[in-house]
Amino acid sequence: MTLILASASPFRRTMLVDAGLDIRPVAARIDERTVEAPLAGSGATPEEVAEVLAEAKAIEVSGRNPGALVLGCDQTLSLGDRLFHKPKDMEDARRHLLALSGKTHHLNSAAVLVRDGETLWRTVSVARLTMRPLDPAFIGRHLARVGDKALRSVGAYQIEGEGIQLFERIDGDYFTIVGLPLLPVLAALRDLGAIDA
Repeated sequence: MTLILASASPFRRTMLVDAGLDIRPVAARIDERTVEAPLAGSGATPEEVAEVLAEAKAIEVSGRNPGALVLGCDQTLSLGDRLFHKPKDMEDARRHLLALSGKTHHLNSAAVLVRDGETLWRTVSVARLTMRPLDPAFIGRHLARVGDKALRSVGAYQIEGEGIQLFERIDGDYFTIVGLPLLPVLAALRDLGAIDA
């Protein structure tokens, strides 16, 4: 069975393919900030925001692919009550890293499985990452080295690359950090009979 991944993320696609799944990526056509806007004043947690976004992506793609099993994913980064989004530019990336410096933040990775607009399963996994105290001059040099890669993730870093140097402690699995709670997704796919159990 082909699983549709409602994401253009090369990292998520690679994880699923490496796990032996036959997947077809189909980018969702949603405006994430518009979907997220009603949640801002509702008291929704960062985990709930990630789940709502993942579900919105899966439902939108499901509507264009009748009968298909669709996996929607999203990840939020939270530092206390503050929710971070992908930096708009390098100055924004610098501000992200300054805010995270010396603190512990959460990466909240949600996954939702949908078929024909019906949500069959959902989960959110959380990783806690403690960034070492960063000197502002080091942040500038780091961003100059990694370049536009810093703009591709909510934290302005890629843990699978040079971004690992920014941390002193990580609690959580690698898959959650990269943006897909892979082990729970595989278990759900087995439970649904979508992959060999």
